[in-house]
Amino acid sequence: MQMIWTFIQDQVLGMKWLNAWIGNVLSAMDLDTASPIGGSVQFFLYDVIKITILLCFLIFFISYIQSYFPPERSKKILGRFHGIGANLIAALLGTVTPFCSCSSIPLFIGFTSAGLPLGVTFSFLISSPMVDLGSLLLLASIFGWKIAAAYVVVGLVIAVAGGTLIEKLHMERYVEEFIRSASAVDIDSPQLTQKERFQYAKDQMLSTFKKVFPYILVGVGIGAIIHNWIPQAWVETILGTENPLGVLLAVLVGVPMYADIFGTIPVAEALLAKGAQLGTVLSFMMAVTTLSLPSMIMLKKAVKPKLLGVFIAICTAGIILVGYLFNVFSYLFI
Repeated sequence: MQMIWTFIQDQVLGMKWLNAWIGNVLSAMDLDTASPIGGSVQFFLYDVIKITILLCFLIFFISYIQSYFPPERSKKILGRFHGIGANLIAALLGTVTPFCSCSSIPLFIGFTSAGLPLGVTFSFLISSPMVDLGSLLLLASIFGWKIAAAYVVVGLVIAVAGGTLIEKLHMERYVEEFIRSASAVDIDSPQLTQKERFQYAKDQMLSTFKKVFPYILVGVGIGAIIHNWIPQAWVETILGTENPLGVLLAVLVGVPMYADIFGTIPVAEALLAKGAQLGTVLSFMMAVTTLSLPSMIMLKKAVKPKLLGVFIAICTAGIILVGYLFNVFSYLFI
């Protein structure tokens, strides 16, 4: 059983056969893969091809599932639950919705306009970019199932806790008036045929791939530079055990960036390989996907500064806490 599991981890998800094949091709072209240039080329080609294959498969699969949960149906599902259960369902629904925070915000506005509790909609808003089924498999392909599962669990915990706290603070008055006064249109979801669902999944796959592929190229490019050109001692000094402020630094660096989980993972992979602590790397990924500057600018159009500040503070505190906890207990995962 262990051999089968290892095979799936290394050869199916990790595609180590692809890395070996690319290395052989580059060697046949007289390019030394042990050199910084050759290693960068191999890292770049391997990660781009691997992530592209996984990305297309995952988006198609997730979009097919998502076809059963259009916004109208999601509103009805969320409306049946109350209390922390509603926050949990909202966070789980976030795992089968858009792949970046800027795509999630229009749905958040729609849910809020429909009269759903504010805390519930914020649980969705936190979960949607931070955690999705695609990130689970892609993380597993690089870091292993333990780290992937732990990342998803803590992401859901942050989403549920953050939404619950916002609900307890009763901050509905800090939502912009045009959203609170908007009338929700109750439209029944059309019954799609299987052919239409497959077509929807295909269209979503192509659309999302075109949108995120540039970020994959940038992310893998940065990862290749870190992996082959930045001395390991530098990374260990800045983000390793010697620097207790590594988590804070990772969050500060991650917030101004804009990328989805697929563009962030190659950078995290290279940082971890160079000696960065696990919790520091996960904090960086969460900060990029959840608190990116462009998404905060979009969210500012929907909520007032006080609510935006509370949202940022809750997410930042949760991400930093997760980072330090994972650094302390990283021996359980690596």
